[in-house]
Formats: sequence, structure tokens, C-alpha cells
Amino acid sequence: MTLNLTTLPNGLRVVTDAVPEMDSVAVGIWCDVGTRHEDLTHNGVAHMVEHMMFNGTPTRSAQDIVSTIENVGGQMNAYTSREITAYYVHLLKEDLNLGLDILSDMLQRPVFPDKELEKERGVIIQEIGMTNDTPDDLVFDFYQARAYPDQALGAPILGTSQIIAGMEKQTLFDYVHRFYTPSKLVISASGNLSHDDVVKQVETLFTDLPADVNGNYAPARYVGGEIRTEKDLEQTHIVLGFQGIQRDDPAYYAATLMSMIMGGGMSSRLFQEVREKRGLVYSVYSGHTSYHDDGQFEIYAGTGPDKLPELMPVLCDEIRKMEQENVLETELARAKAQIKAGILMGRESMMSRANRQAKYLINFGHALDIHEIISKIEAVTAEDIRIAAQKIFTGAPTLSALGPLSHLEEFSTTQERLAA
Repeated sequence: MTLNLTTLPNGLRVVTDAVPEMDSVAVGIWCDVGTRHEDLTHNGVAHMVEHMMFNGTPTRSAQDIVSTIENVGGQMNAYTSREITAYYVHLLKEDLNLGLDILSDMLQRPVFPDKELEKERGVIIQEIGMTNDTPDDLVFDFYQARAYPDQALGAPILGTSQIIAGMEKQTLFDYVHRFYTPSKLVISASGNLSHDDVVKQVETLFTDLPADVNGNYAPARYVGGEIRTEKDLEQTHIVLGFQGIQRDDPAYYAATLMSMIMGGGMSSRLFQEVREKRGLVYSVYSGHTSYHDDGQFEIYAGTGPDKLPELMPVLCDEIRKMEQENVLETELARAKAQIKAGILMGRESMMSRANRQAKYLINFGHALDIHEIISKIEAVTAEDIRIAAQKIFTGAPTLSALGPLSHLEEFSTTQERLAA
């Protein structure tokens, strides 16, 4: 692993991971901005900007952008999350400069043509419709809105159909000029490359970025509570969650391991107890998401409505066990092995490496050190996990339920179970 980091005079950071034995390179631009940086009246602008960045510059059409990459056998894509937006390409090593040229043109000189803007409105509204038809996704949107009401962190990444339909072009430009600035951007590349060559190319190409301005955003304000949405479905979808651990909290890795032990695979407690032993669900899992200043610990279950009276007590029992008892050493060892394997196996993909190192740099302010992360994972004890469980599960819960709900117990009953 040969990781190098250079910060240019304007604040733009370039991080590379040289893997000389590879024939390819993955390179992209990661932006320290996402849905939580939006004004609620413009919810969905981060994701809409991501779509529109592919739709032309003064010298390239939307077709030109895609064709230039695919003509050399490359692939390009992008994503928007609550805190990060990314644009990236995967190409053969000899086409690295071409990829950087395309990315720099897209990000610095978007034109957002009126015709393409109208087309993308329709595409995004269709995407929103798909989410509304996917209950195991939609229940999480409802959960997020209940956990963080009346704030951008609780708003859907895609926005709403009404807001997207009325989004003005100038709103997109204003968003880019405010947030796509040098100090918020990271150029990350992995594969067969030279760090110095990448830095020189970036210095040559990235000369038209907007000046840094105040890009502050509101701190997270977790509230909790319940949201029930009755809908005619075959299954009832449940998300039961709590305020979690933010990224720089010393308990971050304990919370991550706890999630793996509770619901991180077929050997997890939830899978074994809820699905294998009792046959209450097809799908059950837990997840821990950390933000810059907050976090979420969530348990998802999809079940037949008639199973709800048995399901909810079991979920609450598993939560209380995690608070009250130390996990077994065998469980802890397995969870550590699973997380370490995920990190190390991910390094077999150049795209995964570029993505991980960029996000780590944005999130923690310094270059990724795999061995440091693994050491922190190894250092977590069973007692650390119990302490993290007590910190998380004694807080106010959030419950999101979607589907047939007549058999779902009152939220107050669930709260009493958790407090028992």
C-alpha cells in the first residue's frame, strides 16, 4: 500500500493509492456535501445536481461525456448520500488523464441545459415513484423523518416530487457555487498510477473552482418518536432505532461491532433468534450509521402482520440482553473477523479503495491507515460493547412502521419493554 496525500494551495486535496500490479485505475471527486446541507425548501437539490452534472459543459454534450469514457472501455457513475456526493470513473491505466479531464470539465463548467433539466426532473420523479413502491426502502425514509423532524438530515435524499418539479436552474448553480469549493473536494485515485503525475494533472485541470464561502449547516437534532403508515401490503415493515454514535466518538468501533453481533449476518443474534429459531421473518438485520455529529442504530424486520405480537417482544428482549450482558468472546471474535475481512477484501477493488480513502479523508481529516483501523477494532472488548449498548439503547427510540398495522402494539408498550 502506497498512500500519498497532497493539499494544493487552494485547499483541494489529492490522495492516491498506488497499486502498480493493476492494469486499471479508479479516480473520482468526492464532495463534502449532501442532503443535510440543503435548505428544506430545496430538498433534493444535492441529488438533482448529481444527475445534472452529467448533462453537458460548454464543449461537451451529455452524450460526449458518456461516450468519451465508454469508448475507451471505462465506466462512470456517481452517488449522493446525506453528507457526501461523489463522481467517479474506472478506466485502464493509460486513460487516467482522460478521466480526470472529463471529471474536471463536468464539475467546474456545468451548463444545466433547459431541455436536459426537464428530462432529469422526470427521471428523478420516476425514481421517487420507485422508492414509494419499495416499502423496505420507504420505511427508512419515514424513520429518518421521524428521528430528525423539520431538518435537512431527516429529509429524503431524492427530495419530493413537488419540490423537484419546481426546482429552478439557478438553485442548482447556487448550490454548486456554495458547496463545490476547493476545501470541500477530494480527488481520490487508486490503481496503477504515479502520485506526482496525478497532482500535476489536477493542478492543470482544476483551475475554475468557485471560491470557498461559508458552507455551514445546522447541527443534528435527534428527536425520536413513532410514525405509522397504514398501507395495503403483504408484509409489515418495521424499523426500530435509537440515536447512535458519531464518527469521532471513541465508542464508534464498539457500536459497529455491536451491530454486527446483533444483526450483521446469518450468524447474528437477530437472524438466529427471529428467523431461524422462531420463523417470524424473512429479513431481519441491524445497522449503525454515523454522521459528523450524530448517529443512528437501526433494526429492520419485515414480517407477516399476524407475527407482530410475537416479533416486537423478541426484538426488545434482544436489545435488553445487549445492554445487560457481555457478549460472548466467540461472538466478538467472529464480528471482528467479519469487519476486518470486509475492509481487506474491499481492497481488491480499485473503486472501493478510492471511495474508502476519500471518505475517510473527508470524515476524519487525515489519510486512511488500514492498520490503525484494524488495531482499533481488535482493541474493542466485550465490556466496551455493553457500555456502548447502554449509551445507545437507554435513549429515546424511534419506530417506523409501514403496512398492515392492526396487530402492532402501541408505541408506549414498546417503550415499556425497552425500559424494563
